Amino acid sequence: MQSKPDTMPNMRRPHVHLIGIGGIGMSALARFYQSRGWHVSGSDLSRSEITDALKKEGIHVSIGPHRAANVPSTAAKVVYTAAAKTDNPEISGAKRRGIPALSHAQAVGELTREFKTIAVSGAHGKSTTTALIALILRRAGLDPTVIVGTKLRELKNSNFRAGKSDWLVLEADEYRASFLNYSPTIAVITNIDREHLDFYKGIKNIEAAFLKFLKRLKPGGMAVLNRDDPRLRRIAAKLAKQKSPRSVIWYSQHQPQAAGIKNVLRIPGRHNVSNALAAYAVGRALRVPVKKIFASLHAYRGSWRRFDYQGTLAGARVLADYAHHPTEIKATLQAAREKFPRRRIWCVFQPHHYERTHDLFGGFSRAFSDCDTLILLDIYEVAGRERKQKSRNVTSATLAKAITRRGTPALYLTNPERRLKPFLKTWLHPGDVLLMMGAGSIWEMTKALMND
Repeated sequence: MQSKPDTMPNMRRPHVHLIGIGGIGMSALARFYQSRGWHVSGSDLSRSEITDALKKEGIHVSIGPHRAANVPSTAAKVVYTAAAKTDNPEISGAKRRGIPALSHAQAVGELTREFKTIAVSGAHGKSTTTALIALILRRAGLDPTVIVGTKLRELKNSNFRAGKSDWLVLEADEYRASFLNYSPTIAVITNIDREHLDFYKGIKNIEAAFLKFLKRLKPGGMAVLNRDDPRLRRIAAKLAKQKSPRSVIWYSQHQPQAAGIKNVLRIPGRHNVSNALAAYAVGRALRVPVKKIFASLHAYRGSWRRFDYQGTLAGARVLADYAHHPTEIKATLQAAREKFPRRRIWCVFQPHHYERTHDLFGGFSRAFSDCDTLILLDIYEVAGRERKQKSRNVTSATLAKAITRRGTPALYLTNPERRLKPFLKTWLHPGDVLLMMGAGSIWEMTKALMND
């Protein structure tokens, strides 16, 4: 049953309605509009901790099937998630009533043209790099507005910060080429990898999209690129051949500052050193003193669902991590092995998206070498993105066999809601480390696991 709004809209304020407001990107955008004095409402198919938080902040959220009636008559604009289909009744209803309807990417694109925008993209490391850049700018007194794809302790457990300057630090997602709506002043690319193949189909299309992203830099803009990534070197060479007026700054784990950055970081892993080097490069480009940059890097305590400590179970440390791509998994487990070299490392992994599991099967089979035992759950089906029938032939059971053949014991566990906690309580020992890993419903399982 649809609940009534907590407060009636103020007719003097513009009203925006967000479809899919419970998503991490959509919720940040909702908070942005609210900070600008807009009246904000939204809808989502299911309740979550994000929708609960938005309600506490005074945003009316309708939970349940999307309905045209959810869009208030006072709405001046509707913004919809990338997951929404073209026949969504709220989008169709808004258009019939002449209310402008923008995708999330289009709405964020408007902001990037208003602000001096630092847009952080790449297959992996976007959230951490965005967070580190935001902390550097804050400490330097540049007072940025921040939109990031995770919750940060430094932002009072939020994914948004309202700044007073004309700087915007933004996580720029390449999914469905969303970032091609943006016009940044500084574009950071952490890496390029085979990801979102359901949309891009192949690596050449992915590289082409990142090249187009760099071409969207504002006149006099700057690209900050990872020299350790051969694909980035390749697209930068193409950009140079076109005599682009944009400048390029490179960073690398081989540069002299890498050792010092590793020493000050409180988050483990070579991948996080690389992320911090990207943030360092941006800070220096903006003439932030080195001492302030290093102090910012040291202050960062990690983000929600990124090597995120949850507590203990049967004496084992439990960490939640969002990794769902082979490259991310390998980097996270390497960081765990680095931080806990003498401990037994367990991993519970929920593969995310049948097509991703099919297309990257070989990578997944090699990604878990740094854990001692792996427990695989059923593949999390992503609604609206499972198109290839052949992808259904890939299962967690076949993946477990492939991983075991490579030397890491892997067990496929069915009915985890009922069987996972008893299994772990039986086999975990005090001092072990347990990584609950994935981007789907495993987060809810992790919370249930810790509620003893």
